[in-house]
Formats: sequence, structure tokens, C-alpha cells
Amino acid sequence: MMMDAVLARDLELSAQEINTLTESDSDAPLGSSAVAPSAFGHLALAPELLQAVADLGFTQPTAVQQATIPRAMAGLASAGGQFTDLMVSSQTGSGKTAAFLLPVLHTLLKQQREQEERERAQFARLTAEALARGEAAPKRPKRKDPTNPRHFKAATPGALILCPTRELAQQVCADAIDLVRHCRGLRIANVVGGMPYPLQIAKLQNANLVVATPGRLLDLQRSMQIKLDQVSFLVVDEADRMLDLGFADDLAEIHQLTHAREQTMMFSATFAPRIMQLATRVMREPQRIEIDTPQDKHLSIKQTLHWADNLEHKRKLLDHWLRDTSIAQAVVFASTQIECDGLASDLVQDGFHAVALHGALSQGLRNRRLSAFREGRVQILVATDVAARGLDVPSISHVINFGLPMKAEDYVHRIGRTGRAGRSGEAITIAEFRDRRRIADIEHYTRQAFKPSVIAGLEPRQRFPSSFEQRPPRSGPGGRPPARGAAPRSGQGMGWGGERNFADRGARRVDPRREDARRDEPRRDDRQFASRDRSPVAPVPGATRRERSFDPRFEGRGESFAPRPDFARPPGGGREAGRKPGRFAR
Repeated sequence: MMMDAVLARDLELSAQEINTLTESDSDAPLGSSAVAPSAFGHLALAPELLQAVADLGFTQPTAVQQATIPRAMAGLASAGGQFTDLMVSSQTGSGKTAAFLLPVLHTLLKQQREQEERERAQFARLTAEALARGEAAPKRPKRKDPTNPRHFKAATPGALILCPTRELAQQVCADAIDLVRHCRGLRIANVVGGMPYPLQIAKLQNANLVVATPGRLLDLQRSMQIKLDQVSFLVVDEADRMLDLGFADDLAEIHQLTHAREQTMMFSATFAPRIMQLATRVMREPQRIEIDTPQDKHLSIKQTLHWADNLEHKRKLLDHWLRDTSIAQAVVFASTQIECDGLASDLVQDGFHAVALHGALSQGLRNRRLSAFREGRVQILVATDVAARGLDVPSISHVINFGLPMKAEDYVHRIGRTGRAGRSGEAITIAEFRDRRRIADIEHYTRQAFKPSVIAGLEPRQRFPSSFEQRPPRSGPGGRPPARGAAPRSGQGMGWGGERNFADRGARRVDPRREDARRDEPRRDDRQFASRDRSPVAPVPGATRRERSFDPRFEGRGESFAPRPDFARPPGGGREAGRKPGRFAR
């Protein structure tokens, strides 16, 4: 009897669980599947997207995702369907890509389902009308091959994402493809320069989301390969970098081509005045979301500074760090393309698996080198600032700034290649003493002071100049710097190489050229004894310069204080001496 009771209770519980699952499945939208509960569930995303997020291993949304996704999808729940424009600023590696991809893909999925329901209802109506007339039911239209030139049709995407660099556009496109792995009928296309036109045109067919760089996108639009009048959602990623690369005019043209869009989202590192001016031109009353500003310290990244005497010393410090066994993969940033190629070649000769990456390389070569680095076949990537944004490789443990960036904000994006998504990383900066101005700019921008570190056996031999020498000389009269070795004006420091002691303002300055003079002789002010020709004493008529230099009156004063032979002007001379009479001279 007891066994029967237990069996009956288990059957009853199983029936209740089946009924619960059946009710939940009946309320789920079309094409949904059972998804394990996670912290992303309260964001009201499509089940296909939740399943893809779970497959990628993300369980907890970041702060920028929690703040951005609900506001970006608020237009779906509103009565009038009015979307809100957003301006988002956050640190690198904080999940900004998913913050704009998830709401855009969710909205596209909902619009696609609504379109399918309308088409299904229209087909049912046509079938019912045909049967009422006694005719055969119409057949569903067959899907045409988009790669066939006879079936060509200009692409009309519903969403557009603009990126400043090719690497960033490819990274965003790869993330979007990972998120739609469980979505049916949602196509993603990537449009960047350096790729064959026929291949990109074929991929653009029936594309719902296009991730592009402005230059190639406008080229395809002008050749009627893509139409932007049906774009409903526009995302501008890394807007500050977009303006740095000179895409302001391209953005204005794309703004005119997509004037009927419903929502615009702009992601930038900072809300600089130029970004605000751009926002006022292309957005409608945007809401600002600022999380983890660049001035906030990266808790997961350890920052280190090493001072070097010269280039050879910098190479030794770099070699010391790259031979650390704790490095899984590293990115070494260089300032110029020439420095990037030379440094990569030297590292290969030293036995490292290194490749160079910069903007002068062909797109095919850049793709192959990036793929080799992502797959782990290359340990060290030597790159310029072209890799400072968009490079997301989880195995990057170290970032080394061998060449300092031209702009202080690029430093934040450089070190953001490591320590992403909660991982830990280390950023090493190797700078020469001549680069202390750039280090000061980085400290001022990040509002964080570097604490220099020293490696045993590789200590710098040079030292910083004194506090007065560090300051550049102020401009002299007329906007020009004072002469080298000249005495400063009142209230002005000595500038570079000065020896003035401000504690003893009354002491006279000792001229090293007068060390041979008698110290017990009081110094005379030459201005009190100077004649009209500003010589210390009157010149001896008829004496040569050598004879005057040995005059007993100048004994002990040296050659530099001998009177000049040309102080005495010829009678009736001056500037007019030796000139021929003018044309109208009397």
C-alpha cells in the first residue's frame, strides 16, 4: 500500500510538471524553445537570443547592458511605438557590443514575426477566396537564389551599425552572427573596404542587419547595390574615433539617407564637445547613459610604468617582459607603421612568434594575421592603434605600450584589449624621459598617477631634471623664447638648464668665464661706466684688436672683454658712410 501511494504521488507530480511545461510553451512566442533561467531573463529578450547568450557562457549582464537594453526596447511596449535615442559611454571591455546588438536583434526578430503573420494571414485569405470561387488554391512563392544575377535586388536592411575600422566592424559582425545562431531567417552582412565587391554584394542580399564602415557603405549605395531608406535603427559605434578618422561628412550623408529611422544609438568613450555637437545634428533628444568613465580605474588591469634611457634600453625591457612565462598572448603597440614592422621583424629574429598589423597592409593579409592570433598560432601581435579597438581575444593577458599613443584617450582603448569580461590582465608602458609630457597627458586624462617600477639589472641611469628645468622657458619679448644663457626677467624662472637659486635672490650670479678674476675686487656694474658706444673704456686709437687685448688695463679680464675696434664711428659716417649720393641729393 505504501509503494502504491508513493507511485501515485510521483505520477501526480509528473502530470503537474507536464501541465506546467505545456502552459508555458503555449504562452511562448513562435519558434521559442525552453531556455534555462538566467539573469538575462528579466531583460525580456527573445528566447532564441537567450539561448545564444547561454551558449556563449554569459550568465550575468554587465552594468552597461542592464542600463541600455531596457531603454533601447522601451518603444516596443509603448502605445505609440516611439523609440528613444541613446548616448552611451562606458569603459572598454564592459560589454557595449552586446548592449546594442541584443535590443536591435530582438526588435528585428519581432518585426520579422509580425511580417510572417501578415503574409500567412494574406495567403489564408487568398486561399479561402480561391476555394469559394471553385478554383485551385494558390501556391506559395518559391525562394529565389540571391546570388543569381537575374534575381538581383538591392538590399534594404532594417538596421545599420557603423564602425570606424575594419577590424572593429568584423568583430561586431562576428558577435552578431554568434547571437543569431538559433534565429531563423535573420541574415547579417559585413561591408568593409579591401574586400571584393562581388562577394560583398552577394552577401548583402536579403540582409536584415548590416555592419559596415562608412566609406565602402557609401560606395555601394552610390552604385545602387544597397538602399538605406528602410533603415529603422542606426548605431554609431566608437563615435569619437569616427570623427578622428575624418568621417564627419560621411556620417552627415548617411544621416540624410536614413532620415526615416526610428532610433539612433551612439556609443563613445567620452561625451566630448565634438560628440555632443554630432549628437545634436543626428539625434532627437537623446538620453545619456554614462557608466565607468575613463577616469575610473580598471580594477581588473594592473598598470605598470618603466622609464628607459634610450631605444636600446627599451628593447631590453621589452625582451624581459616577453620572456615572462605567465604571458599567454600579448599585444605590443607601436607608434608608427615603420616601427611596427621593424619591431615585429626583430622579435621574430629573437625567436618569438610575432606578426605585425597596421593599416598599410592589405585586408586579406590583415585577416589572416588576425585569424592566426585568435587561433593561438601567434603569441605576440605588434600593432598600431588600428588594433586598439575591436580586438576581442580572451587569451590576451598582457598589453605592452612600446610606443606611446598620440592621443591620451587611445591609451585607455589600448589597455582595454586585456582584462575583458571580468578577466584579469596587465598593461606595461615603456617610456623614455623625453616622453614624460605624453605620460603627463595620460595621467591628466585618466586622473590616475603612474607609479614607476624598476627591474633589477635594468635600472635607468638617467634622472629627471630639476623641477625648474622641467618647465619650458616662457616666451620672451615679442613672443620669442629668451636667448640661451640670458638672464631672466623679473619674476621669471631660468627655464631649461637654469642655475638660479630662488632662495638667495640677493646673491650675485657668478659667471664661470670670470673665474680668473680677482675675487676680492668688487664687481662693477658696466652700465655705470659705459660710454655712448657701450664699451667699458674708451678704445685706444690706432691699436689693433690683438694689441688692445694685451693692454694692461684689461689684464686678468680675458679676451672676451677686450674693446671692439669698430666702436669708434668714422667722422660723418654711421649707416650712411660709404654710400653713394642719392639721385635727388643736392
